[in-house]
Amino acid sequence: MIRLTAQQVTLDASADGEPTRQITGLAVPWNVKATLSGGESVIFLEGSLPENGPMPKLLEYHDETRVIGRVTERVSTSEGMMFVAKLSATRAADDALALLADGALDSVSVGAVPLKFKRLADGTLEVSEARFLELSVVTQPAYESAQVYSVAASSPEEEAPDEEEVIPNPTPTSEEDEMSEAIEASAVPTAPIFATAKAPFKLPSPSEYIAAMHAGGSDFAQLNANIKAAAPNVTTTDTPGILPEIITGSTYDSLNPIRPFVSAIGTRAMPQAGATFRRAKITTRPTATQQSSELATLDPSTVVVSNTDISKLTFGTYVVVSEQDVDFTDPASIDIILNQLAIAYGQATDNYAVDQLVAQTSQTETLSSFSGADIVEAIYGAAYQISNSSNYLPTHYVVAPVTWAKLGMAVDNDNRPVFPFVGAPNLMGINAPGSQSATSWNGNPLGLSLVVDKNMAGGTTTGTLSGVVGHAAGPAAGFEFYESNRGAVQVQKPSILGVEIAWRGFAAVYMADATKFVKIVNA
Repeated sequence: MIRLTAQQVTLDASADGEPTRQITGLAVPWNVKATLSGGESVIFLEGSLPENGPMPKLLEYHDETRVIGRVTERVSTSEGMMFVAKLSATRAADDALALLADGALDSVSVGAVPLKFKRLADGTLEVSEARFLELSVVTQPAYESAQVYSVAASSPEEEAPDEEEVIPNPTPTSEEDEMSEAIEASAVPTAPIFATAKAPFKLPSPSEYIAAMHAGGSDFAQLNANIKAAAPNVTTTDTPGILPEIITGSTYDSLNPIRPFVSAIGTRAMPQAGATFRRAKITTRPTATQQSSELATLDPSTVVVSNTDISKLTFGTYVVVSEQDVDFTDPASIDIILNQLAIAYGQATDNYAVDQLVAQTSQTETLSSFSGADIVEAIYGAAYQISNSSNYLPTHYVVAPVTWAKLGMAVDNDNRPVFPFVGAPNLMGINAPGSQSATSWNGNPLGLSLVVDKNMAGGTTTGTLSGVVGHAAGPAAGFEFYESNRGAVQVQKPSILGVEIAWRGFAAVYMADATKFVKIVNA
C-alpha cells in the first residue's frame, strides 16, 4: 500500500519486497496559476485530474517517442495530484533513472486535455476537469512545486537491497512564481496542454525586429507579445535610483491609421514590370438597328477598344536613427518608428486617391441645403446622372466628416432626423430612408454605403460649405486603385553611426469612366 502527502512521502513495502525503479512526487498543485510553454496561463482546480481510469504514460519532455514507463498510482490531496511512477526496464529508462537518482532531473510536468473549463477575466484557462494523458520528467516545470520527492533507484537484479538508495528532493515551497496576467484569450483548447515552463525569451536585435515587422502576420504579433512578457517586473520602491524606467502600455496616437476610401473601393495588385501599365477600355460600342425589310442589309457598327497608360507613382518617407537610440532604448521604439512610417505612407496614398476621385469626376450636382428634402433630391439627382447613360447605379457615398455630421443633423419638416440611429424608436417610423450613428462611420443614407474620409474637402460644421465638394456618389467599379506596398527598408550609415529606415510603395489610380461618379457641390 502507498500513502502520499504533500509534505513528506512514505513508502510502505508490499509483501513482495521494497519498491524498485519508481519515483514519487507532486504532479500538479491545485489552484495555482502558471504560464505554459505556449504562453497561456492555466489553473487546475482541485480534483480536476482523475485518480482512476487508464494509467498515464511516463515520458521525457512530453516527447511521445521517449516513453520510459507509466504512472502506477494517483492520489488527489488538498495540495495537488500526487503520483507514483514505475520506470520500465529499457536503456532509455535506465538513463533517466540515473539522472533522477543524481538529482539532475528533479521535476515533472503533466500533459492533459481540458474537458470542462472557463476563461477568467485575464484570459487564464481555469480547468475543472481534464483527461490525464501523460506525466513527463523535465528540468524546468511550469509549477515550481511539481517535484520528484523520492527515487527508488535499485534494480531487481541487484543483490544488496539494503543499499537501495532513496534520495529525497527538497520539499517544494508553498510559494508559487508570480505569473504574468497580460495573456491574451486564446481559442477553445482542443489539444493537450503541457505544464512546462515558458522558455526564457531573448530580446531580438533591431535588424531581427525590423525583419519581423516587415513580414507581419501572427509571427510579428507573437514577437511583440513575447517582448512585453519579457519586460522587467519592478516590485520595489525602495531603490528608485537603480530601477529601470519601464514604459507600460501602447503608445497613444491621436490619428486613427485607416484608409476609408481605399478600403471601400478595394486595392488591386499592381503589375511588377515597367514604369507604366495599360488598362483596356471600350470607347466605341456597336449600335443595333431595326432591319428595314427582309434580306435587307443591316446597318454596320464598330467596336473600338483603347488603352490607357497608367503611371506608377512612388510614395514613402524615411528617418535616420542613431546607433545609440537603437542600442539604448527598448525595442518598442523601433516598433513606434516603423508603425508611424507605415501610417504616413497609408495616409498619403489615401489622400492621393481621394484627390484624384474629385479631380477626375466630370459631373456635378448642387445641394441647396442640408434639409431632408434637399439631401434626398441631390442624391437621387446624382444617381440619375450616373444611370442615364450607363444603366449603372451608385453604390458608395463618399463624404467629409463635416458632411457626415450635417447628414446626421438633417431633419424633416417635423424636426425628425432624416437618417436616424437605428436603435432610437419612433423617430422616423417605418419611412426612414436610411440610418446613421454618432458612434460609427457606417451608415446607409438612401441605401448607399457611407464612406467618411477626412481627405475629402470639408470645412466645419458651423462654417460655410458654399462651393465645397464635400461628397461624391458613384459605383465602386468606376474607380480603380492599384498598389504595391514594399514596406520597410534599412541602410546602415557608418559615417554617422546611424541607421536610415524608410517605408515606401507604389500606387496608381484609374478613373474608368468620369461619368460614373457625381460630385455634390454645396450651394
